[in-house]
Amino acid sequence: MTKPLKQIHLAAHFPGVNNTTVWSDPEAGSHIEFSSFVKLAQTAERAKFDFFFLAEGLRLREQGGLIYDLDVVGRPDTFTVLAALAGVTSRLGLAGTINSTFNEPFEVARQFASLDHLSDGRAAWNVVTSWDAFTGENFRRGGFLPQDQRYSRAETFMRTAWELFDSWRADDVLADKASGEFLRRVDAGAFAHHDGHFDIAGQFPVPRSPQGRPVIIQAGDSDEGREFAAATADAIFTRHGTLEAGQAFYSDVKGRLAKYGREGHQLIVLPAATFVLGDTDADAHERAAVVRRQQVSGATAIRSLEQLWNADLSGFDPDGPLPAFDPVVGENTISRGRASDRMHRDPVATARKWRELAEAKSLSIRELIIEVTGRQNFIGSAETVAGRINELVQADASDGFILVPHVTPGGLDEFADKVVPLLQERGVFRSEYGGATLRDHLGLDVAV
Repeated sequence: MTKPLKQIHLAAHFPGVNNTTVWSDPEAGSHIEFSSFVKLAQTAERAKFDFFFLAEGLRLREQGGLIYDLDVVGRPDTFTVLAALAGVTSRLGLAGTINSTFNEPFEVARQFASLDHLSDGRAAWNVVTSWDAFTGENFRRGGFLPQDQRYSRAETFMRTAWELFDSWRADDVLADKASGEFLRRVDAGAFAHHDGHFDIAGQFPVPRSPQGRPVIIQAGDSDEGREFAAATADAIFTRHGTLEAGQAFYSDVKGRLAKYGREGHQLIVLPAATFVLGDTDADAHERAAVVRRQQVSGATAIRSLEQLWNADLSGFDPDGPLPAFDPVVGENTISRGRASDRMHRDPVATARKWRELAEAKSLSIRELIIEVTGRQNFIGSAETVAGRINELVQADASDGFILVPHVTPGGLDEFADKVVPLLQERGVFRSEYGGATLRDHLGLDVAV
């Protein structure tokens, strides 16, 4: 019996200025003006994407007291942007990253429930934790939590938010409309939660939203993160976009669902993916090489190397060789509390591998950083990219992709105009929306 074709899920990521974007490109626009968000969101909706995904930036990235050369503008508030986008879109899901380490359940639940009402059921929450002492300085609690405490707080945060969403039943609002009475249940919205993380009680002011609860997205690759997603998430945002790595991740997270009474279709696996298109595959690869050099300037290459070496390398030539000395092991003074602390658990071993690679390919510092931080998942003609996306989804390496264009806000246009029609022709992507809510787009039941 022939296996039915899986339907591909696609989302558009607005990342702000980071190491995937090329703000210096002549086609690049503002990353803070509302028109940029509107442009990307409306392109995604025109292409019938599932949702628009807004990254969160709680602090500009710095190193040695200086802002990165690619972090040149601020990042506006997530809820403000998504609420405004609800008014200029009608079907596209609206997903925002909100931190569970520095926020409070009542505030976040109220904001997402409100967004779900404003958008008629299109809200999604990407739940993240923070490992970053640098970001924590912006908040009253300061500091950052160890990994085990981060996920403990995140899971409790999520359960508490659910209690708030569920403090209203769906028929509370319906009864109110039908009877004309103020409330049928005097305890509608009442909540109380007391544990080691939260000690709250009161009345939740937002009635049951159209989706019951917003769609929950989780981003995490650790064992704790995968378990958290299997227990609580509707979708998981991952970096595993190749066939072998994707299949291993897909099998692992889907295999964890049964212990929570869940089935495979209830957790959608969505790797982040960049793309470069061309008239031919060769043309696309030439364009991709240019993009990578735009993404990794000489200054960026040195900053990236400093994170591994844990030392000031400002005197090194980015077009020259790697440092002859080993990284400084111990407390990370260059990027304390940052991602590099987790990425390079054995910096000396990583440096050895980088030296071997640089020697084998005769790579300068900048060329090496380009090599080891490669971003383009899909490079080729529209036909090649459409075929590769479909191949990975049908092979259970993912359920779709969250696409990150390197130019914002117009970088999605070419994909929408050239790749999406080919996926539609193959019968693996919708030509029209089949429902009104994000849960409809994702094939998820209304949360009850």
